Amino acid sequence: MSERHFIVGKVAAIFFQNNSNFFKVVLVKVVETNIESLDDEMVITGSMGDLQEEEVYRFFGEIVQHPKYGKQLKVETYQKEQPTSEEGLIQFLSSDKFPGIGRKTAEKIVEAFGEQAVDKILEDPSLLETIPQLNEKKRAILLETLRLNYGMDQVIIGLNRYGFSSYFSFLIYQAYKNDALTLIEANPYRLVEEIEGIGFKKADQIAEELGVEAHAPERIRAAVLYQIFQQALQTGNTYSPAQMLLESTIDLLESSRSVEIHPEQVAEVIIALTESGAIQQEETRLYENSLYFSEVGIASQLAKQMAQKNTKKISLKKLEKKLAEIEKKLGITYGPSQKQAIFAAVTSPVFVLTGGPGTGKTTVVNGIVHLFAAINEIDLENKNNGESTFPILLAAPTGRAAKRMNETTGLPSGTIHRLLGLNSEEKPDEMVGNELTGKLLIVDEMSMVDTWLANTLLKAIPEGMQLVFVGDKDQLPSVGPGQVLHDLLETKGVLQQELTEIYRQGDGSSIISLAHEIKRGQLPENFIQNQKDRSYFACNAQQIEPLIAQIVTKAKEKGFTPQDIQVLAPMYRGPAGIDALNKMMQEIFNPKTDVRQKEVKWNDTVYRIGDKVLQLQNVPEKNVFNGDMGQIVGIIYAKDSEEKMDELIIRFDLTEVSYLRSEWQQITLAYCCSIHKAQGSEFKMVILPMVHQYGRMLQRNLLYTAITRSKEILILLGEPSAYQRCVKEESHVRLTTLKERLLETMQEEKVESETVASTPIKSSQPVKETRNQVSQETYLTNELIQSQTIHPMVGMGDLTPYDFLPTEVS
Repeated sequence: MSERHFIVGKVAAIFFQNNSNFFKVVLVKVVETNIESLDDEMVITGSMGDLQEEEVYRFFGEIVQHPKYGKQLKVETYQKEQPTSEEGLIQFLSSDKFPGIGRKTAEKIVEAFGEQAVDKILEDPSLLETIPQLNEKKRAILLETLRLNYGMDQVIIGLNRYGFSSYFSFLIYQAYKNDALTLIEANPYRLVEEIEGIGFKKADQIAEELGVEAHAPERIRAAVLYQIFQQALQTGNTYSPAQMLLESTIDLLESSRSVEIHPEQVAEVIIALTESGAIQQEETRLYENSLYFSEVGIASQLAKQMAQKNTKKISLKKLEKKLAEIEKKLGITYGPSQKQAIFAAVTSPVFVLTGGPGTGKTTVVNGIVHLFAAINEIDLENKNNGESTFPILLAAPTGRAAKRMNETTGLPSGTIHRLLGLNSEEKPDEMVGNELTGKLLIVDEMSMVDTWLANTLLKAIPEGMQLVFVGDKDQLPSVGPGQVLHDLLETKGVLQQELTEIYRQGDGSSIISLAHEIKRGQLPENFIQNQKDRSYFACNAQQIEPLIAQIVTKAKEKGFTPQDIQVLAPMYRGPAGIDALNKMMQEIFNPKTDVRQKEVKWNDTVYRIGDKVLQLQNVPEKNVFNGDMGQIVGIIYAKDSEEKMDELIIRFDLTEVSYLRSEWQQITLAYCCSIHKAQGSEFKMVILPMVHQYGRMLQRNLLYTAITRSKEILILLGEPSAYQRCVKEESHVRLTTLKERLLETMQEEKVESETVASTPIKSSQPVKETRNQVSQETYLTNELIQSQTIHPMVGMGDLTPYDFLPTEVS
């Protein structure tokens, strides 16, 4: 490594600065240096705070030779050069930088504190109170200006000493401002909870430098809180068994520092945390607070919702008549189970609809919307209806799923985040949504909704609003903790129906039947045989990339666009991983063909105009959401940007959004994406590799979810045994207690409902007479069934209850 040099110089010009990580390219007029044969001016580069032109700084670093711009100083640390004489300091303090501080006052300050006046004032601002010429307003101005000139620099320099990258230095300074070093040195473990991306080991490294002992209670406490939250994120569980948390915390502590930790020490801290309410305990189950209270909230809200008695009563005869009119209008004939689901949905406070591909969930949702509108006299053509909010609300976890609902029903729909008015700054466990207004809420893709979001949604539901949850129970569970849809379906008393009859088989399509075979835990005999809409290519992990390249190149020649084709893979790394496949496909669909073609680099990724990209985070204020796919339509370099930072302009459907470089962590290339990110979307052609390299990701619900993303063409490639392993490996049921809480709360609320039978109710069947006679106009409600005012077997003919034993929900 080259000798460490220094330059003392005045900042002449700032050629470039990246506000997202403090990186700057600066021209300095040299005043003093230990570098031989140096010109009067020198270009320096590095991460620096708010440098001021015409100010003098001392920069330390190493000389590097840039291939284009020649000799430069790569800055490691720097400091503001303060005036070195009393006269210089007086001139500095009486300059225009300090309005209201004249020469006489500056002289008094220097007389009182000497040449180290600036350091002394910043260390103890109360010293300024000893200067009679300074009133409170002038003291505030003086202190604020000194901090502005020296504070950020000192913080960045201090954070660099602790080994933080420019990116994390930026995040930390944004959070704590000039108090950053003081707060971190008082409690370095706060970084784990308050700065996203900083883990326990990094905070523990700083704590060790500051002298925090390996057995210190505050260290163990931080490890427990970090581990209980990380376990929830990694496993999807909403609680940790006590023994598991104890052992994993010890592993974390001992891997961070090579010091043995006794279980008793950790156990004592865990007990103290439960006693103080920092974590929750039930028997041997330990809960991170937000997940515990979210589960409790979901159970409480749903039980209250299901106990409502104010759903609109309507006769079965009228329901059938209205639905017949809708069938005629839409040119459709609903099947028996579909009718049953529609009737149950419009007459129940809470209803859950599930079904695999081709079973008509979308068709049923449209039927529910139209029938609900008919019986509630809602004009679907007039979206205002004289009300501030349309009474039927449609929502989904992703933008693409919400768009499909809009295309199906013609009604406004959006993401759950946007519906609730959530913003991107809120952490999952701190979300508070706006209270909703309306009469009916239908939520699609419910399997993707985690415990935090479900709780936030249910808290926003007003009394009297009916709920319909729609999803596919065999798809992947939510990325976040919990398995809300699964737990609802497992809870006796939650009104629900699974659609099993396949309606959408059209033109001999084999994709839907393949999905249902996989759902049953088997591959069809013709799995590796090419079908009209499905192909299979056997290959190993090393052959995946060149084979996909051939397929995509031929598809491109036939007119397929990047938006038509979606490659799905379970992992990011490796030769068959998402990262490698994205770079390969970018070179096929959007190569650099001209040196003048605009492109920018972000870490290891290159972005060009025309690239297909994926949104990774919910940013409701920009109307973009996790899972949205768009296309780069513009690149603005920093020199041309008002923000002095590179920008990408990305089009999502009809919306164009600007992304500053500091926001590029929100996006990635999308030629290939994970199966989780594709959930809720459909594509004309899906290319799906599956090899043993994917390891523990090879599970049935992952394969099932991937295959059901394809609308027309499915191309499978990889190792046949990897596909066999997928269908045999069922994912582990997550550890949650929502089902138990819901059952207990429902008993308290006295909710009484049953699973909908799979045969439609026929109004021509006799009504059983009871002591409470009912009018000839009989209304279909859960209460009437429970009280046997309407016989539970009405419409079943000669069938008995034994013909309809419930099937096991996986």
